[in-house]
Order: sequence, then structure tokens, then C-alpha cells
Amino acid sequence: MKVINLTVNGQDVREASVEPRTHLADFLRDTLNLTGTHLGCEHGVCGACTLMVDGVPARSCITLAVACDGAKVTTIEGMDDDEVMRALRAAFTREHALQCGYCTPGMLASAHDVVLRMPEATERDIRYAMSGNLCRCTGYVGIVRAVQSVITQRRAAGLGSPVRLRQELGPVGSGHAQPMAGGGPVGRREEAGAPVPAPQSGVPREAVPAAAGGGRQLTTLHQSFSVDFPRDEVWAFFGRLGEVTTCLPGASLLAPATETHVEPKLRIKVGPIVADFEGAADMQRDEASHTGTIHGSARDTRSASATRGEIRYVLTEEKEGAATRVEVQVGFALTGPLAQFSRSSIVKDIAQRMTDAFAQNLSARLGQPDGGEAPAAAAELNAGALVLSVLRARIAGLFGKLFRRR
Repeated sequence: MKVINLTVNGQDVREASVEPRTHLADFLRDTLNLTGTHLGCEHGVCGACTLMVDGVPARSCITLAVACDGAKVTTIEGMDDDEVMRALRAAFTREHALQCGYCTPGMLASAHDVVLRMPEATERDIRYAMSGNLCRCTGYVGIVRAVQSVITQRRAAGLGSPVRLRQELGPVGSGHAQPMAGGGPVGRREEAGAPVPAPQSGVPREAVPAAAGGGRQLTTLHQSFSVDFPRDEVWAFFGRLGEVTTCLPGASLLAPATETHVEPKLRIKVGPIVADFEGAADMQRDEASHTGTIHGSARDTRSASATRGEIRYVLTEEKEGAATRVEVQVGFALTGPLAQFSRSSIVKDIAQRMTDAFAQNLSARLGQPDGGEAPAAAAELNAGALVLSVLRARIAGLFGKLFRRR
């Protein structure tokens, strides 16, 4: 694995681990979940994967991610506020320049370059410059008209001077990007002679998908449950990080846990898909407030899926100290093929069922005399079964409402 640092759509992506053979398009789609970059021929011919690297159009399907260490990458998702791109999108709509839309992200990236570099371009010039982007449905007439109309508008507004998109020599992605925000200039660490910092808190570098989530905010869920044990007893148990981890269905330990560090494995099954997430987490606790925070990350050993997140919990007394309420806030970011399962509101129902299972296992562990072990948790988390149970519950609730109305 190689570790790279780059800027994607204005967001700093630091210490991202990639295989040397990984292409930029795959890194963006599978690791950062930026699926606006489309893959067509995967040979650099069709142009569907075109995006900007250091301000220059590049075929991301034949550009290696490791070659973009220190570069500034801009995908279609990062050009919403770009003045030229807004004009091009309006023109593409006005001139009916798209049908299925698969080639459109690459078309817009190339058109953006043409508008800035060629303010005097004729129809012939535009057709020649855009010939590297193939479309199977439009016939190109609307595309050419759209680009030409934007050039005409800019010329009429006095914006007709050609823009030099780059000053340095060298291939795109060769380390000519601007400095990262708050991090000083970013280039190739090996060439600059700067040491690569060690992973924090003893977490293995391979287990830390620093780019997971692509710099986006974590999805946050709130859950709570009660157990019929005093708070001090529950607090003491939460300090045994290994036992707490294995209360989660499908979780096991890769190595013995310490008071503050654990390396878990979580096996998840979704229909025919089986994922084995392996990673590491570190915990901080405040006994005065009975609160704790767990930060962790993991990567699926079977695919490019990765996750990072944090868990915050607080313990409060109930029933005059005879019971304890556990308030949990879970924040997570999931990327890769399994990210589709984090986009629906149904994940809240699944989280509730997982919390219920965790609470049951926690109560069973606390209820064992002399620290004995409770019955083993499930060998894998069957997310597919959870989804089906949620759907059944929702359908039953819908029919219940319909019949009550009658």
C-alpha cells in the first residue's frame, strides 16, 4: 500500500492508503464515494471519466491515484459553485445537449477547459477540441451549440481573454497543486524529505481509511436503552473494552484489548454479500461525568468498503440507582460498495435493532456471576435479515393505519 495526500473538491484528503495499481477513478468512486465520475471504456478513449487534476482535464481511468500525491483534483461534484460550469449546465439544458447523461460529467469537464482556453473558438474548433469525448445518443449538435453559446456570452461580457490553466511543465498529478488548507505545501513526501508521521494512537495504518467519507460530516444516530444494574457496575464494565466490543452481534477481537485500545473484527452479511471489517479503535473516559468517547476505523478485507466513526456515551442513574440509562450517539461514514446501505432512513431502524441486541448481550454479561462469560453473540451480523424485519414492521404498520382509518 502507498500513502498519499491530495486535495479533492477543496477538501484535504490526508494519509489515504491506496494500492499502487489503483486508478484515480476507482479511488474517487470506491473510497471517496464520488460517483459523479463515470467509467466507460476504462482505456482513456471515451472521455466519460474526464475530470480536473491541477486545473487540467485528465482521464481518471488511466491516471494512477499514487501519481496524484500532492495534486488538486476537482470532480463534477466539486464544480457546483464554478461560474463557467453553471453557465455550461444551463446551456446544456437549453440546447438539449444530453440524453442518457452518462457522458455528461466528462463532457462538462472538457467543455469547461475549452471555454477558458479558447475564447475565440469556432464551431470547428469546438468539435476538434471535444472530439476526445464520445457520446452514443446526442449526435453532438446540441453539445457544440451549448459550448459555443457560453463562449459567446462570455465574450459579450468582456470575459474573452484566454486563461492559462497551468504554468509548470510535467504531467497532470505530478505535484503542482496549491498548498492544503492549514497544512503547508503538499507535494511528494519522499521527494521533499519530510518523514511520514506514524499513525496515531497505535492504530495500524492499513486499518485507517483516512479518506473514508471524503472529508464529509459523519452521519449521526442517537440511541438509548436501560439495564437493570447500578451505574458504577455498568461504568466498570464499559472500561473493559474487549468485553464491550464483543457484545455487538458479529464482533470479535483480532488481538487482546487494553484499557484504551481495541482491534475488532465485524462480520456482516447482506444477502449473498459477506463483509469482514477489520480495524482499530481508541477510547477516552471521564469518570466524573460518566461519559466516554470511542474513535475508530475499519476496512473490509473482501472489498474496497471502509468506515470511520465515533461513539459517545453517557451513563445516568435510573430507579433510584437500581438501573442505568445508556445514551449513545453514533457518528459514521461508510464508503465503497456497501455505502448504499447507509443512505436510507431505514438505517435508523436497523441501528435500533442492533442497539437492542447490544443491550441484551450487555445485560447477559453483567448478570453472569463471578465474571463468567455470557452466551456467545452471533457469528455474523445479518443486515439483510434486519432489513427484512424492518420492512415487515413498516408494511404491518401501514396496513394497520389503513384498516384503522376504515
